[in-house]
Amino acid sequence: MIHYKSKEEIELMRKSALLVSATLETVAGALKPGMSTLEVDDLIDQFIRDNGAIPSFKDYRGYPKSSCISVNEEVVHGIPNAYVLQDGDIVSVDVGVFLNGFHGDSAYTFAIGEVKEEVLKLMAATKAALYKGIEKALVGNRIGDIAFAIQEYAEKERGYGVVRELVGHGLGKHLHEDPQVPNYGKRGSGPMMKEGLVIAIEPMINMGTREVAYMDDGWTVATRDEQPSAHFEHTVAVKKGQADLLSSFAGIEKAEKANSALNTNY
Repeated sequence: MIHYKSKEEIELMRKSALLVSATLETVAGALKPGMSTLEVDDLIDQFIRDNGAIPSFKDYRGYPKSSCISVNEEVVHGIPNAYVLQDGDIVSVDVGVFLNGFHGDSAYTFAIGEVKEEVLKLMAATKAALYKGIEKALVGNRIGDIAFAIQEYAEKERGYGVVRELVGHGLGKHLHEDPQVPNYGKRGSGPMMKEGLVIAIEPMINMGTREVAYMDDGWTVATRDEQPSAHFEHTVAVKKGQADLLSSFAGIEKAEKANSALNTNY
């Protein structure tokens, strides 16, 4: 069942989503070679709790940490651990917060130090695919229109692999609500979108094959061919004329740029 939100509820969700954005902005300013993914998770947990919220992912269906941190060929759901980030890595950081009774959810893939040009192109294409999907999050369109737009751009135009096993989702009082929001599919298919629908759109795009496998920890999903994968996600409210982004990358991109300039000597 799809739970539609009132204007007041959407504004509460905007606060949750923007706290996720602020959390990822803090990460963007701190990431550097030599930092472990567990240290990143500790930073995230502390920032969320200091701002009066609860990490949505902690203990969700038994998940042990406050964020999902996936490095290089890891697609999503990487469990923060002692792995130390290296120059040339890319790292997807997925964060959710629960604030004022509602969840916010967003993800961003960061470059650590000097990353290969072909990998930077994958990251840029994945972010662009996200916005292609967001353009279709309009009243009267169908979920398949979002899915088709992402797949058409990432797979047909750019030649990357679009992950099938993991999808975006509705969002609200629960972290995962109906409907599912795939990153592949047919235009004009799926549920029709109405005012008040809030969804997390999150393309997961692989440099090589779309095939993935679950790791031994039962959570981490990685590419079968061990090529890099990128992941970007926004919380979006469906509107007439233009989708309403409840989360924002603006502060993240600014902090990312400043941090990159600061760490050029690494």
